[in-house]
Amino acid sequence: MNKNEENEIVKSVENGEWSSVSDFERMKEKLVSAASETALKDYRINVRISKRDVEALKTKALEEGIPYQTLVTSILHKYVTGRMVEKKKKFRPVKH
Repeated sequence: MNKNEENEIVKSVENGEWSSVSDFERMKEKLVSAASETALKDYRINVRISKRDVEALKTKALEEGIPYQTLVTSILHKYVTGRMVEKKKKFRPVKH
C-alpha cells in the first residue's frame, strides 16, 4: 500500500465513511470460514442455472460482503456436510 492509498483511507475514516461491525466475532468467524472454504478448491464443475437465481445469489453475496461464487461454494459445502437442511413445510389440512 502506498502513501496516497493510506491517506485516502485516513480521510475516509475521518469523514465518517466507515462504521464498526456490530458483532465482530461472528463476522470474523464467517469470513475465516469463507476464506478456508475458498482456499481448498481443487475441483471445477459447470452448472446451468437460471438468470433470476444467479441475480438473487449475487444480491445475497453482496449483502454478505463476499463474492457470489464463494457464497455458492459455501452453500453447497454446508448442505453436503449436513449443516444446512431444507425447512419442513407445515402441513395444513384442507377444510371441507
